[in-house]
Amino acid sequence: MVTYADSGVDIDLEALTISKLVSKFEKTLKYADVLTRKGHFASIIRVGDMAIAMSTDGVGSKILVAEKLGKYDTIGIDCIAMVVNDILCVGAKPIAILDYLAMEKPDPQIASEIGEGLAKGAELSETAIIGGETATLPEIVNNFDLAAMGMGITDPKNIITGEKIKAGDKIIGVESSGIHSNGLTLARKIFLEKLKLDINDPLPGSKDKVGEELLKPTRIYVKPILELLRSELDIHGLAHITGGGYTNIRRLNRKVTYKLDNLPEPQPIFKTIHENGVPIDEMYKVFNMGIGFIIVVDKEDVKETIKIIKKTYNAKEIGAVEGDPTGAVKIKTYTKEDIIL
Repeated sequence: MVTYADSGVDIDLEALTISKLVSKFEKTLKYADVLTRKGHFASIIRVGDMAIAMSTDGVGSKILVAEKLGKYDTIGIDCIAMVVNDILCVGAKPIAILDYLAMEKPDPQIASEIGEGLAKGAELSETAIIGGETATLPEIVNNFDLAAMGMGITDPKNIITGEKIKAGDKIIGVESSGIHSNGLTLARKIFLEKLKLDINDPLPGSKDKVGEELLKPTRIYVKPILELLRSELDIHGLAHITGGGYTNIRRLNRKVTYKLDNLPEPQPIFKTIHENGVPIDEMYKVFNMGIGFIIVVDKEDVKETIKIIKKTYNAKEIGAVEGDPTGAVKIKTYTKEDIIL
């Protein structure tokens, strides 16, 4: 049995560390008109008649895969995706990005490739990269680290917090492109250490190589979700399935239960990881398992919602909201086991 903690990432310790950090921030909130609660995917403040959403994230250990392949022109897409997809979750339109690149030593070629990916991600999400920061930190950084902060806008009346989610609502899942940018430490431990595969070896069950599959860019959901937000449909909740897997849904509303009993068959990469020692409940707590974004709507709006999303990506109804005020996520796994997160 192999867990995320065994690979060096302890989710529970990480959560405790974050809580210790952010507990010091409460007294600063008086300096802005904050419209969202802590723990959502993005934070919103009111500025005049406008609501401004902000989020920040990085690429994580996917950088190490790029380093092994000597290919850096897609991780910028991941960086943008991780930020703009979170901004979407509060009903805001991403408009601008600031990037942060810290390098062990300056490398113009690598920087150029990273910039190519950032520009592509910005194009796909229709956001402007308006500035950022670069730093040379030889005693702190090994190779480089990449992160970004994004800003989005919406009308304060249109903010989506998840508070409107109720029993009977339906849950729609939008297909991921693969592993995205989470759980790479665990995935690398399985493929490169346990299975002793080379980055250029074929991935079991797939026509792609291990490195190619791990490096597939995170899907950017801006186009279909913005079209959804412009429609007349009443969207009750939006969730980006990233670090923490399906526990992310609990961020929307902890006064209900989420039952996911119609999830799609996950991509081969996830099956291989599970078949080589990662418990099934750990899989759904770490990875997206084939669904990168979730939409919660009234049951009357399911068909039209799926119609809009399917103009861009595959989507399907994957479950429903139940009235039990537990905040639990009940999952029928692809192995037909029932788990509760």
